[in-house]
Amino acid sequence: MHRTGGRRVMADAVADLREDGHTDWREYGPLALPPILACALDLIAERGYHATSVRDLARRVGVTVPALYYHYENKQAILVELLMGSMGSALGRCRTAVAEAGHDPVDRFSALVECVVLFMTHRASLAILDTELRSLEPANRERFVAARDELEALMRRTVLEGVEAGDFTTPYPTDAGRAVLVMCQAVAQWYRPDGPLDAQQVAERYVAIALASVGHRSRPDAKRRPARSAATAAR
Repeated sequence: MHRTGGRRVMADAVADLREDGHTDWREYGPLALPPILACALDLIAERGYHATSVRDLARRVGVTVPALYYHYENKQAILVELLMGSMGSALGRCRTAVAEAGHDPVDRFSALVECVVLFMTHRASLAILDTELRSLEPANRERFVAARDELEALMRRTVLEGVEAGDFTTPYPTDAGRAVLVMCQAVAQWYRPDGPLDAQQVAERYVAIALASVGHRSRPDAKRRPARSAATAAR
């Protein structure tokens, strides 16, 4: 751990909160956070940020308040690490998904939608934390919004690429991209692992819905295979 700009920073960022913390953008293991962040995530989900005190968190973790402050300067720093880490992880996976999809606009769009939905299903506890955006101090909120805008811009570009290539017919590519992203992000609010569909099935269904939303039109000469995981393709 070291200090940067007056705040404490963990020397080794948690893999699940890093942009490069994945080897395969479709693959997820259980969310692995250090005790302070894991307990903070649980408490904020239970009570809300403002109703969670540093003393409550220290008690839940099983450490003293000074021990907690050794790692994080204050409660705001913990929220920032969770929110920025979650957004960074999602962005990293999305960039990889789009890059690996190649140059075809439909494949790139499909991969991006699939990636966002998979993140919302596998990392729902982190994803729904963005409701605490209102609890961020102005400078921290600005950083988070900038990262969120980057994801919106990535979605917008993939839709525009599809329109320019003649694959998508929506007359409102910016609005369509925003609507698709909001639709995908909402999955975190209702998805349950023990539900009728697994995460991959939900993602594939949402790719189909998203393609319809942007007015996908197959070209007669197109020989396109839907983006699917190896496991799904084997079924």
